[in-house]
Parts: sequence; structure tokens; C-alpha cells
Amino acid sequence: MTLPPHEITLRLVTATALAGLVGLDREHRRSAAGLRTHALVGMSACLLMIASAFGFADILGTPGVGLDPSRIAAQIVTGIGFLGAGTIIAHGESVRGLTTAASIWTVAAIGIAVGCGMYRAAILGTALTLILLLVLRPVERRLDTFWRKQTISLLYDPKVVTIETLLAALRSINLNVTGLSVETQGSSGKDEIQITLNQSGGTVLQDALQAVVQLEGVESAKIE
Repeated sequence: MTLPPHEITLRLVTATALAGLVGLDREHRRSAAGLRTHALVGMSACLLMIASAFGFADILGTPGVGLDPSRIAAQIVTGIGFLGAGTIIAHGESVRGLTTAASIWTVAAIGIAVGCGMYRAAILGTALTLILLLVLRPVERRLDTFWRKQTISLLYDPKVVTIETLLAALRSINLNVTGLSVETQGSSGKDEIQITLNQSGGTVLQDALQAVVQLEGVESAKIE
């Protein structure tokens, strides 16, 4: 079975367009891989699938010859893994580029689907991808505001101020305490407490430090 030229053109153009839509978001975010990279990945994945599924029709009837188009799809996924890894940047505990790497992998899947003639699956996959990238981004930021965990360290005199007083001061400005540890500082009579908390709402952590430093008995406070 051979594929008509107009169908080949339609599949390549469709794969390029759908992958390009995903790439537009990454281009807008100034990611390492933008519009051109995503469009190229989608188009090339589609082209490889077309070649794999229809490029060897002349030898399919040869005795002893068997072809498995799915092997090309597997190789595409493997190759895209290396390309996506190049967009990931790790700096200390911060990792950037994971979403871009995932989007490159996704447009490869979209290209494979179009190359197989699965237009509905490819269009639906593109729509869901755009929803995840565009609609969920502000939702994720809002959730991060409420769930962000940070640790502050306080040096205080336990004879003057109690742990309950410190925690009450933090809770009064919408900071949810999720854990703490106390260490006695030898013969100085001072204790150091490390408090892990969730930053809730729009509370600025610097305001939290200012609130506890003003308490009598607290000598210093810092963000870990």
C-alpha cells in the first residue's frame, strides 16, 4: 500500500502546525526549545512514521521479509529523550526545563499519531497539551503560593520566650507550621529552633522574621 502525495502533504503540514502550536507557548516563555524546534520535531516524527509504514511497500510481498513500523516509533521516542535532556538545566536544588523537555516529547508523539493517520488523537492531544501549558500555569502558581515550604532559624532565650509564643506569632500572619526542631546552644543558655512552614496567601517571609525578632528574648532570625 502506498500513500498518495496529497495525503503525505496533509500529514506533514498537520503535524508541523500542531507541533508549532505547542512550540508557540514555549517560545513565549523564552524556553531553550521554541517554535522552530517543536515544529521540526513534530514534522520529522511524522515523516519517519510515513516512511516506516509506507516506504517499503515494494518489498512487502518478498518471501521471508517482514516489517514492523512500531520499531521506528520506539526509536523516535529514544532519540527525543536525548534532545529533551539538553533542555534541562540543574542549578543547585533548582531544575529548569522539565516542562520544555516534556513538550518536545509530546510533539513527537503528536507527529507519530499524524504520521499514522490518527488525526483526531493528534488534535485532541494538542488541545490537552495547550490546556495543561496555558490554563494550569496560573493554577500551579496559586497552589505554589499556598504550599511553598521554607525553613527559618531562630536563636532565642527559652527563659524569656516560649516555643508556643514563637509559633503563635507565626500563625498570626497566616504561616502554617509543619515541623520544628530545637537545639540547645551549650552553656550560652540559648536555644536554636528551626521551623518549617508553608507560606500561605500573600504573606512575605521577611514579615514573619520581623514579627518574631520583635519578640522579647529572640536574638536573631534568618531564612535557611
